[in-house]
Amino acid sequence: MEKLYGLSHLFMTVFLHNFAIFMVVPAITDVTMAALCPGQDECSLAIYLTGFQQAMIGVGTLVMMPLLGNLSDKYGRKAILTVPMILTIIPTGILAYNRTKKFFYVYYVFKILISMVCEGSVPCLALAYVADNIPESGRSTAFGIISGIGSAAFVCATLSARFLSTAQTFQVSTLIAVIGAVYMQFFLRDSVIDDRHLYTPIISQQKPTVSKVDAKLESNKHLLKALRSFKDLTSFLGSSFTITQAAIVAFFSNLADVGLHGSMLYFLKAQFHFDKNQFADLMVISGISGTVSQLLVMPILAPILGEARLLSIGLFFHCVHMFLYSIAWSSLVPYASAMFSILFVFSQPCIRSIVSKQVGPHEQGKAQGCISGICSVAHIVSPLVFSPLTALFLSEKAPFDFPGFSIMCIGFASMVSFVQSMMLRVVPPILN
Repeated sequence: MEKLYGLSHLFMTVFLHNFAIFMVVPAITDVTMAALCPGQDECSLAIYLTGFQQAMIGVGTLVMMPLLGNLSDKYGRKAILTVPMILTIIPTGILAYNRTKKFFYVYYVFKILISMVCEGSVPCLALAYVADNIPESGRSTAFGIISGIGSAAFVCATLSARFLSTAQTFQVSTLIAVIGAVYMQFFLRDSVIDDRHLYTPIISQQKPTVSKVDAKLESNKHLLKALRSFKDLTSFLGSSFTITQAAIVAFFSNLADVGLHGSMLYFLKAQFHFDKNQFADLMVISGISGTVSQLLVMPILAPILGEARLLSIGLFFHCVHMFLYSIAWSSLVPYASAMFSILFVFSQPCIRSIVSKQVGPHEQGKAQGCISGICSVAHIVSPLVFSPLTALFLSEKAPFDFPGFSIMCIGFASMVSFVQSMMLRVVPPILN
């Protein structure tokens, strides 16, 4: 508990960042529809643009996540964490100023460019920070707690959005993002793995003891080593059979998550005419269930069942959750389905904990970055497959009357990850 208390400033940083990010989620669908297809409940252009955005972000993060993980191993978690904490202020700031069609497209371009660098980097680096400071025996619990902090931020953010206007939502989100970046700079201390492994500062405050040419060559050497993202990714995946299996689970799980995220809100708006407030209500139910599960249930079950079994349980209910959405016959069904988050939120912390235990203390950033890179591949593939499918079955040109068909297909992708998780065998690193 003392070690977890020492992570309090990291928890607050993650909370503020997630609060700012999630606060705009209930409103962004309405803003997109109002800018692109005003007065309509169905808009294929909005679905295609959302899919293109997700695919482009996936391409960028595929390269950047392993790179940022490697750089954080060299220069420190806090130094690299500063980049996404600051850059993510810009897109919400644009919509906080204005939400007309012109400003929406400006936001859209900046959102893609910045998210290609920053998407998912704060959770990735936060997990590496936790792994630096928590021994293996307590790591799954710590990962669950940090995911629970993210879920708590999700609940608070969506509740706030429920009672604010669209303009105020983006303004408050921008303010919280600024507060989060400032808080991190003043209060979060960089982690040190041990006395023999200290981080190299990006900007040194000491006088050089070697020639400038030698120092520059040494710096370039470290940077080039960190830039070998694809080579690191492939070598990391082949370093352990357990890691290979976990990567497959992570890929199909994220393929389903991204597909659901890109399709569900448009499906609910077309099928049941949901608006910002109903989206917020749905997210609050899901967020509260997930928060309770990660902060209270997971710390109890993880030591008893183990990460592999808990992962399978989470993915099984993830499938059930998606299949319920796909056959929703009433506007009440999505609310009931959202309650399943109390069981399916186990999956991501369990995957990260399994991978973390397969590498040494000096490779935690690389490990989390490489798994995030695999998840980025899912961000590329998912929109290419599911966005056209969603647009087709929500339009009048659908081959048959089943608006939730695309979400059912997403559920089958989640089922693949569940089946693979049942075959996952966690082997101690020394045996690999």
